[in-house]
Amino acid sequence: MNKSTPKKRVSRSNKSLANKNVKAGVKPRVKENVHKRKKNTCKVKSSPVLLNEQLKKEVVDGSKKSSIEQVADEKPQVRFYTADSEDAGQRIDNYLVKTLKGVPKSLVYRLLRKGEIRVNKKRTKPEYKLQADDIIRVAPIRIAEKDAPVSTKLNVVANLEKQIIYEDEVLIVLNKPSGMAVHGGSGLSFGVIEALRALRPQAKMLELVHRLDRDTSGCLVIAKRRSALRNLHEQLRNKNVQKFYHALVKGHWPDKLTRVTECLKKNDLKSGERVVVVDNINGKEAETRYKVMQHYEQATLVRAFPVTGRTHQIRVHCQTTGHPIACDSKYSYEEFDNKMKAFGLKRLFLHAASIEFTHPRTEERLKIEAPLEKSLQQVLTKLTKI
Repeated sequence: MNKSTPKKRVSRSNKSLANKNVKAGVKPRVKENVHKRKKNTCKVKSSPVLLNEQLKKEVVDGSKKSSIEQVADEKPQVRFYTADSEDAGQRIDNYLVKTLKGVPKSLVYRLLRKGEIRVNKKRTKPEYKLQADDIIRVAPIRIAEKDAPVSTKLNVVANLEKQIIYEDEVLIVLNKPSGMAVHGGSGLSFGVIEALRALRPQAKMLELVHRLDRDTSGCLVIAKRRSALRNLHEQLRNKNVQKFYHALVKGHWPDKLTRVTECLKKNDLKSGERVVVVDNINGKEAETRYKVMQHYEQATLVRAFPVTGRTHQIRVHCQTTGHPIACDSKYSYEEFDNKMKAFGLKRLFLHAASIEFTHPRTEERLKIEAPLEKSLQQVLTKLTKI
């Protein structure tokens, strides 16, 4: 005989109670997992009035979410942007990187790839060029809080207004002081562009057209309109912009040495410092043209015209010829620097003396010159001409 599994005995009292509950529409009680309940509970400090209002809203909406969770979430909202005539022609990825301050570039590309960013309700690719009145929809994302604004009370910031040597409705050209970076980063809380934006809070747009090394002074162009920025960038690519620098270099620069074409390569040291070296095998092509302006007993004042725009190009090309620029902390000679310091030189003697380009609006050729600062002029007057 097959032995059947004995059935569990149910007391008559419990059985009759269960039947009554089923008839009455009451569900049997199930023991909750205390640990699970504690895990899912979200503690949020909130006023009773706020929670009561949330609870009332949930009763009406039939929301399944607890009031405490709803208060805690505070999800970011969908953002909408409309491209104007100044944005027309700009790539969508570049537009988003500049518009969504604090959002990493990698996240922008991921959102584009997943269709989380749409133009006129359609998916788009990073290379798409905006048109006027395009509507850009950005999915809810968290944006990092903005840094503290640059104080306009700082002398270095307030003095920038005095350094402006040309301005119209689309451009600003200023004589950038030595020692001030063109933008913040790498341990710097702000640079020229951040300071200028603080001084001009009403300006819709201010963007760097090109860059200068931190220790280099002179002409720096800033665009006030997107159309002007695009136009000048195109001129730079087509080599339609001419920039001339004045540099005081070591020794006697030969009059016949008018062109240096050594290839240059960037090297990042373990300390994080960036240096550029001559490398005619793996480096990038570079060309600088020179003209002697004045010979002195221990130095030469030269005019440099960079045909290409490599990092530290003029400085490294001077060094490779045996004539480094005075007080260049990266590429000069200590003995020569000490001699120039004796004449009162306290900074790199490299100055962007002039810039020439076609005006984006008038299409007239425009040449702007930045005067040499007094400290550099005084050094030249102390040197003996030959």
